[in-house]
Amino acid sequence: MFDLLKEVGRGKKGAKNLTYEQACNAAERILTGKATSAQIGAFFMAERIKMESPEEILAFVEALRVHSIRYLLYGGIDCAGPYDGRRHSWIATLPTAFVLTACGLPVTLHGSPALPPKRGIALIDVLKEMGLSVRRCSREALQAGADQSGFLFVPADSWCAPLRAIRPLREELGFRTLLNTAEKLIRFSDAPYMAIGVFHKTAFDKMTEILTHIGVHSGIIVQGTEGSEDLPVDRRSRAAILRKGRCETMIFDPDSYGLKKRMPNIEWTAKRQAQTISEVLQGSGEPAYRNMVLLNSAVRLWTAGRAESPEEGLERACHTLDRGLALHQYQWWRETVLAMDEKSR
Repeated sequence: MFDLLKEVGRGKKGAKNLTYEQACNAAERILTGKATSAQIGAFFMAERIKMESPEEILAFVEALRVHSIRYLLYGGIDCAGPYDGRRHSWIATLPTAFVLTACGLPVTLHGSPALPPKRGIALIDVLKEMGLSVRRCSREALQAGADQSGFLFVPADSWCAPLRAIRPLREELGFRTLLNTAEKLIRFSDAPYMAIGVFHKTAFDKMTEILTHIGVHSGIIVQGTEGSEDLPVDRRSRAAILRKGRCETMIFDPDSYGLKKRMPNIEWTAKRQAQTISEVLQGSGEPAYRNMVLLNSAVRLWTAGRAESPEEGLERACHTLDRGLALHQYQWWRETVLAMDEKSR
């Protein structure tokens, strides 16, 4: 690790990006425990100061994939949100997943208990409030749920041993590392489509390059709420659409779809997140939250080629949500996972 640390640890002006081969070497040493905790902490801090390159992130993504369990969902979309959770926004991607699966598009979501720096409300926390402790569910139960409903949830640190092993060190460091980006890109189901969020518009080019290299056929990179993949409905938002290696920047204006709504000012908890999701699926939710699900469903259906336009996607999403089909998908998935988990114990 000494030679690699010399390259990245020369300060903001003197530091150099690692080549892909060097980054692969660093990733393998860090993720297999060959590097010491001091070396790993120094590497992550140096990368944070220098800013990681696409090649460096890609090397860590590939190394994580080597050490991960994967389960193929043919023709699906991977919706990759931040593992450090949410503090100030609603997690629309979860109910959106059940709208998409009800429309015939398989969906993979993944996450872990909230990490630094945000330590917000994680998907795992919300699912627990909805009656599913997914970290304790057997892999067979989660896979059976995917087979039956088209929805796969992956507790990332259970399916990727290096993420589990390095978690205590990340907790101690307390700052964002390149793993915060790399872990979202493992693609546990090898989905050809992806929706992923970024915090800043400067990250669009970097993320586009990475998605192209990891085999994403079509994807949407969103400057979403709290860096998530969720398009908001209270303002316009920027997104990059990737199709067959070509990228186009778009502005999504919820007003142009008749979906613009002011979001209620709420202090979120995992319980409140779960309650709001249930209300939307049952057709009794606040219009702003319903509209957020509709907008994201519409755009993701279009991204994955299941609709000719976002407008067509919106029509399909409205039909699915209003007829209770998304609620049925959620109930079907939950019942299958719980039943299979009980059987496998």
